[in-house]
Amino acid sequence: MSRLLGSVRARATLAATVVVAIALVAAGTAVLLSLRSNLNDQAGTEAERSAREVAADLSGGASYDRLRLDDDQRPVQVVDATGVLVAASEDLRRISGTGTDVVKPRPPRPTATAGGGATADDHGGDRGDDDGGDGHGGDDKGGDGKGGDDRGKDGRGRGGGEDDDYTSLRPGQIGAEVSFADGSATLDGDTADYRFAAVAVSVQSKGELTVYAGAPLAAEQAAVRTALTVMLTGLPLLLAVVAAVTWRVTRRALRPVEGIRSEMAAITASEDLARRVPVPDTQDEVAGLARTTNETLAALETSVERQRRFVADASHELRSPIASLRTQLEVGAAHPELLDVTGAVEDTVRLQRLAADLLLLARLDAGERPSGTRFDLAALAREEALRRPGVTAHCASAEVVGSRGQLARLLGNLLDNARRHARSRVAVTVRTDGAWAVLEVADDGAGVPAAERERIFERFVRLDEARSRDDGGAGLGLAIARDVARRHGGTLTAGEAAEGGALFTLRLPASA
Repeated sequence: MSRLLGSVRARATLAATVVVAIALVAAGTAVLLSLRSNLNDQAGTEAERSAREVAADLSGGASYDRLRLDDDQRPVQVVDATGVLVAASEDLRRISGTGTDVVKPRPPRPTATAGGGATADDHGGDRGDDDGGDGHGGDDKGGDGKGGDDRGKDGRGRGGGEDDDYTSLRPGQIGAEVSFADGSATLDGDTADYRFAAVAVSVQSKGELTVYAGAPLAAEQAAVRTALTVMLTGLPLLLAVVAAVTWRVTRRALRPVEGIRSEMAAITASEDLARRVPVPDTQDEVAGLARTTNETLAALETSVERQRRFVADASHELRSPIASLRTQLEVGAAHPELLDVTGAVEDTVRLQRLAADLLLLARLDAGERPSGTRFDLAALAREEALRRPGVTAHCASAEVVGSRGQLARLLGNLLDNARRHARSRVAVTVRTDGAWAVLEVADDGAGVPAAERERIFERFVRLDEARSRDDGGAGLGLAIARDVARRHGGTLTAGEAAEGGALFTLRLPASA
């Protein structure tokens, strides 16, 4: 499992599937909430319409027994200002979510009129014989419906404040505001959930009444269940499609990467640095990776080839003085009187210098950093010029930071090279040029052809005029000089002097 998740394809597929799953769950939740809200609003509108129809009948003077409470098989309650149920649907058996859970209305008590008669449907203060005498005792429900039942506007107990909006209704007027609540009811033996609407109406001789009417939520619940079922069924299928498509797309996108990997493995196994990885015919990151890989392989091939040439040339250069020295020693051992001591010393010195050059190149190739010594380049140039006859120095002070020994080696190689090719004069100058310290070595010799001015800095390269090992050295002096210059953050170039000879220009960062 861990190996599978370690692949880019698996991680990309998993990430895409998780992101799509989160997005679908969020979208599905929003859709369900929106659907439920819309259907609740629709049920609330139907409940309000039913409640206002009953309120319209009451405001028109219809008695409780003539109200249309069972026409559409919806639960309806009518509650007076004291919270007493005065009318309800005939088949109502249980109800919750309205102002009262009573399902059977209380028969109206007749009250005496001014002429000694009685009026039905009037629940005035004579309710006190049940709830506390004259309507002001008992449980403080109050004959006027504004006492201590504390059901308030939401409970539709009609108790509480004088600021209730319903208290401002005039006889025959229906309240403009409506409140909603969710509940349940058992009607005609069937129990279901309903959305209840409460509407207030003021009726002459009956006072203020509250009509509760419910609209069934079965359609809303069925629609939500259907949508939820569809989502729960479709979500896994959709996620499976997303995972499959992502798996195939990433496989196709990563196919060039697999080609690069397999080719690199083959190159490693064969050690053939001339091979290159395939570059896809696209302009994306994979194509850039392939091109960069090929550039790295080319640089590595060049470096390895250079190293091989260096080892071969070094072996060749070392073989000559060693063979010459061995020959002289063997002759001297057999015939002491024929021993060329001077030649043996010269070969030994040459061998020592070559070994020193190879050691310095090895340190430079290993990335050895120069020391941070601050010194005057002009003083160094004058010292090196004094050691060599025929060299003149024209130097202005120019401080640099670096390895004094390595820069002395660089300058010595330039001066020795110039003396080998000069006819009569070698000149060294030091000056400053802005943020650079500039050192120039010029001679009056034949110069360096323009086509060879970069090649002479390669290792073990000697032009035809200097092919003699006795006079020309091993061909490492200028290569060492350029490597030292680069290690000090500078440059070394070859050009033409004013007198037609060679001109070597060294540029180093001047010390602040």
